[in-house]
Amino acid sequence: MKLKTIIATIGLLVAFSAGSAFAAEATALYEKHCMKCHGKDGKGATKMGRQSGAKDYTDPKVQAELKDEEAIKAIRGGLKENGKEKMKPYGGELSDEEIRSLVAYMRAFKK
Repeated sequence: MKLKTIIATIGLLVAFSAGSAFAAEATALYEKHCMKCHGKDGKGATKMGRQSGAKDYTDPKVQAELKDEEAIKAIRGGLKENGKEKMKPYGGELSDEEIRSLVAYMRAFKK
């Protein structure tokens, strides 16, 4: 019985550590690449965010309308409107896993 408890505890600690590392990496990526426009809180209320039309990711309606694949495509390939770059592409800088972690991070802003 004690051995099962110890094994279960170790399993939870490993899972927690992996989750914490994943969250820390996503936070660092967001702070480096996204925060200047989307803001620390995800509202897009920064000067650059207002200029580029960044969406408020705390708004459940915005979250519901944006599909993960669309967000991945936008991060990877950037966004343009009328020939003007609204968001630079990060596909050359970030791996697919890092891009997916940013989408998951963005989803956490939903209220």
